[in-house]
Amino acid sequence: MFWYTLRRINLFVITLGILTLVGFSLLRLDQTSPWAIQEFWSGWFSYITELSTLNFGLSKHGVPIIDELVVVFPATLELCFFAFILALFIGIPFGTIAGMRQGKFVDTTISFTSMAGYSAPVFWVALLMIMVFSLHFEIFPVGGRYDLLYEIEHVTGFAMIDTFFAEGKYRAHALQSVLEHMALPCLVLALAPTTQVIRLMRSSVAEVMTQNYIRAARIKGLSTREIVMQHVLRNAIPPIIPKVGVQLSSMLTLAIITESIFNWPGIGRWLLDALSNQDYVSIQAGVIVVATLVLTANILSDLLGAMINPLVRKEWYANK
Repeated sequence: MFWYTLRRINLFVITLGILTLVGFSLLRLDQTSPWAIQEFWSGWFSYITELSTLNFGLSKHGVPIIDELVVVFPATLELCFFAFILALFIGIPFGTIAGMRQGKFVDTTISFTSMAGYSAPVFWVALLMIMVFSLHFEIFPVGGRYDLLYEIEHVTGFAMIDTFFAEGKYRAHALQSVLEHMALPCLVLALAPTTQVIRLMRSSVAEVMTQNYIRAARIKGLSTREIVMQHVLRNAIPPIIPKVGVQLSSMLTLAIITESIFNWPGIGRWLLDALSNQDYVSIQAGVIVVATLVLTANILSDLLGAMINPLVRKEWYANK
């Protein structure tokens, strides 16, 4: 496990170094930037030194980038976290049912629905949600993070946590407002990962169902529920953990579209504003932060999968 972890950390460091080259090259696109007049490699080392102190520079408005990231980054993390949890809660049960009923009507229906959901454009689903639930039925608000009538103190940056621990008689109403504003963006963002979790879980469960210990459990007279809880899920979930972690990268990509449509004040909309203003300093900071998050999530999912599933380590040692 030590060498497996060390290999993943080396991959993380090398990839992060390549990303700093990309970020430094973005800064040099601005001819008025002091980085553009420096020699490339010496400037790159100075750039890495500044990044190590979390100094991303100043935006076009003269505001430190780190101050803006502290505001927008938690909003994106909060949205992606709840969307990811929703994808797991929906995807794992339906994927398990489809895998156990492989080839039957239930499996065909679930597979067709998940494929249709994966094929649907995110912006189209988001606009459809707004038209139906916001404009027609008026159940959820059109956009934003919470109602502006409530003043929520920025402590952690996560609206759910800040509202829950806030003081005042309108705390319950403010928490309800946060939940209502989060509902539609969370559903839209969770659509694509949910379909992928269903597909991965279906394939893994179908493979587990062909194993001899499942036949032995049926011969022993175990109920379907006991077989699923004691044997199927315990052996079907660990192999898909690294693959599920990869979905975070696609989720962050979809978050840019989702945040722009629902006016969610996250890093996706912040990056779009930076692109429209040609703010290269903000663009390189956003690229570094988002890429680091994706790399960290992938490394942690690989390590977690290797800890839970020993076969991963055995395959690596066999191919070493």
